[in-house]
Amino acid sequence: MGMSSNNSSKSRVVLSEINVTPLVDVMLVLLIIFMVTAPMMKQGIEVALPETVNTGMSTPEKPYILVIKKNKKIYAGKESIRLEALGEKLKYTFKTRKNKQLYIQADKSVNYGLVAETMAEIRAAGIFSIGLVTLPKAK
Repeated sequence: MGMSSNNSSKSRVVLSEINVTPLVDVMLVLLIIFMVTAPMMKQGIEVALPETVNTGMSTPEKPYILVIKKNKKIYAGKESIRLEALGEKLKYTFKTRKNKQLYIQADKSVNYGLVAETMAEIRAAGIFSIGLVTLPKAK
């Protein structure tokens, strides 16, 4: 290859472009993988938070509260309910209620497994808005 002093400086232009096609392909494959696997990883209890401007929430019905005491007994009001009968009781009670929200007030010494079983029975009865009643932490 012959070199001339005038053409050599003008013809030596280096093109440095990045080929982004493989990067786009990899990103699309990752996006598809995450879109397919994300719904499978969803676990736990869904909580729908109300969107309000006010700090409080008013409901026309009295809130339905389940109490789990230290002795592992479940109470709805002053009535004791067995865990096995909880689902049927809730289906009957919430059939006529407009507010399909339930609150669980469990003693802190109660086994977490019992609370989880109770929540599973509540969800099986068709109630998906479940709240846990707690006290604010003292400073």
